[in-house]
Amino acid sequence: MSLEEKLGQLGSVWLRVSAEGGVSYVRHPFSDEMPAFEQMISGGLGHLARVYGSRPVEPAAGMRILGWLQSQVVAANRFGIPAVVHEECLTGFATWKAAVFPAPPCWGAAFDPELVREMALVVGTGMRAMGVHQGLAPVVDVARDPRWGRTEETVGEDPYLVGVMGAAYVTGLQEAGLQATLKHFAGAAAPKAGRNMASVVTGAREFADVILPPFEMGVRSGAKSVMPGYNDIDGVPVSADRSLLHGVLRGELGFDGVVVADYSAVSFLETQHRVADSPGAAARLALDAGIDVELPFLRCFGEPLRSAVLAGEVPLDLVDGAVTRVLTQKCSLGLLDPGWSAVPASSPPDLDSPASREIARRLASESIVLLANDAGVLPLAPSARIAVVGPLAADDLAFFGCYSVARHLVVSYPEAVDGVAVTTVLDALRGSHGSEVAYAAGCAVTGSDASGFADAVACARAADVVVAVVGDQSGIFGGGTSGEGCDVAELSLPGVQEELLHALADTGTPVVAVFITGRPYSLGSVAGRCAAMVQTFLPGEEGGNAIASVLTGLVNPSGKLPMQLPGETMPQPSSYLRPSASSPFGLAEPVDSIPLFAFGHGLSYTVFSYSELSFSAAAVATDGTVSVSCMVRNVGSVSGTEVVQLYLSDPVASVVRPVRWLAGFVRVALAAGEARRVTFQLHADRTSFTGLDGKRVVEPGVISVAIGGASDATPLTGSFTLTGPVREVGADRVLDTPVSIG
Repeated sequence: MSLEEKLGQLGSVWLRVSAEGGVSYVRHPFSDEMPAFEQMISGGLGHLARVYGSRPVEPAAGMRILGWLQSQVVAANRFGIPAVVHEECLTGFATWKAAVFPAPPCWGAAFDPELVREMALVVGTGMRAMGVHQGLAPVVDVARDPRWGRTEETVGEDPYLVGVMGAAYVTGLQEAGLQATLKHFAGAAAPKAGRNMASVVTGAREFADVILPPFEMGVRSGAKSVMPGYNDIDGVPVSADRSLLHGVLRGELGFDGVVVADYSAVSFLETQHRVADSPGAAARLALDAGIDVELPFLRCFGEPLRSAVLAGEVPLDLVDGAVTRVLTQKCSLGLLDPGWSAVPASSPPDLDSPASREIARRLASESIVLLANDAGVLPLAPSARIAVVGPLAADDLAFFGCYSVARHLVVSYPEAVDGVAVTTVLDALRGSHGSEVAYAAGCAVTGSDASGFADAVACARAADVVVAVVGDQSGIFGGGTSGEGCDVAELSLPGVQEELLHALADTGTPVVAVFITGRPYSLGSVAGRCAAMVQTFLPGEEGGNAIASVLTGLVNPSGKLPMQLPGETMPQPSSYLRPSASSPFGLAEPVDSIPLFAFGHGLSYTVFSYSELSFSAAAVATDGTVSVSCMVRNVGSVSGTEVVQLYLSDPVASVVRPVRWLAGFVRVALAAGEARRVTFQLHADRTSFTGLDGKRVVEPGVISVAIGGASDATPLTGSFTLTGPVREVGADRVLDTPVSIG
């Protein structure tokens, strides 16, 4: 291949094709600088970006457009090499009329990796049938600062939970024949002050023990692509960090796939980070660091990189290495096979099939967290007169995250909201309790207008119970209260929604507060005033039906918080993975470190008891395995599912350790009165951490064990002892904790 042909494989174009066949670039930073489409593909092309997700298009029309684009790419290069087609798929295939699944915090709240795998398999199967090869998901960033708008894209704040769910998503997507993309490598969810794309300052130990493990699990599960983030770490942009992309990702983690740049991240080395003085210099830094493909346009990796190579500023073997990885990917995807077809299916599959909706509803239902039910008002009585209040009660988009097509495109294409059918919370409750259900919005999600409070209060006074549906409006770059580029300075509910809840509580009618949010909010001021509180994190197209099913008791809630909900005076950022917070002097402090609701918290309409904690051995070698088991019983009167959680603590270690960390979990379905034995196979590697010399080690000593239904509700406690020498843990360390139910 000529140099020009090689560079073509390292780039992408992002196009919008009109119904008349006109081709234009999607508006994005630097799109105005791009040469004509024909020139861009003249030597070949690495990727076609978001053919389906750039405007609302009927699936069949989208398939025709993709077929035409691939035919142009194939005809333009002498080897007939097609492009990899990538699409977003964080909450489902991001195209019009495709199912919208729950956002990642819902995956974490469900604690159900097998269901996440099923979801990803369905998503990937539809995408593959329509000619897509690579999905730009999952996000396996560990949430570190909930003020960050992209918290809604994260699974949660625990690295094991994030890693298990991310690996399940990778498995499902790649079972369908797509290649998954782990993002955003690494540290993107820990920006200063929660600001999007801001610098990340993290210690080596936090980076290794909290931020990296989910990527390690994703690579171990077979992920074929990785996308670095926009951030820098301590002044070094990750897209220009050879020690990170080569040394850690390819070296320590053993990743052998393709590294694709986040959109315009290579250019940002020049224009934002200012570590390069030209597009060519940015290309040199990124390519040397380990970026293989520039997205979404071939700006820096095109003519600027060509000139740098010809001038001897960039070694040709760097280009050859990246091209080899790209072509290897294309071979593995079958793009170079005889008989290859741009669009495998002759007609589009049903992208919002009954099977898809069933999975979406199951995942949404499992992810709903019953925070409080002190008054016993839930489940709602069948005869109850209900007032449904709140800005999200009748909003079709209330359940959609920022990476759904509706949220992505609605500003430019209002018809994007009509892609899939949605049942609102209001309509779902009217379905269960009749048309007599009253409704008043009360206020908008944002703004200070409280003129609707009077109608809301009147509805509340005339009802037996109020269901108040409040929370976030997801959006992009300032277009919402949550989502990419929608960071916040503090964690109060947006607008005057908190004041609305107080006004409703003042009526004396019991208030069931339903929070539909993309991040955890500080709810302390209203917690004591609500009869019940329910949390859900952007639960997708079946969210309304799922919420109503939980409120009415058709579904017994089983969701658990993947991120703690802060108390009123809790500083941010904060995480449950913290060292001892007690004062060494026994004095009260004005800043409280105790969350309102802890990580793993979630109630049920039944009650579970724990007993008979046992260990297979009192002592185990630092390279051994111990079985930890207990009995879990449903002592209530209705069937339910408990998420049994195993936590570990290291009372004395060579470095400061968290008070406790999640080491295993499993969902256990139990009929009323039924008991099951749960057994965790805990390897000593699950106690490992980064030691004083920067190497991961297992240290001998006592390990404390706690089992229960939340990180702060662990009725069973015990310990075992690790014996033998300090052991350095290698790249083959055990990452998971198998569990069985007897």
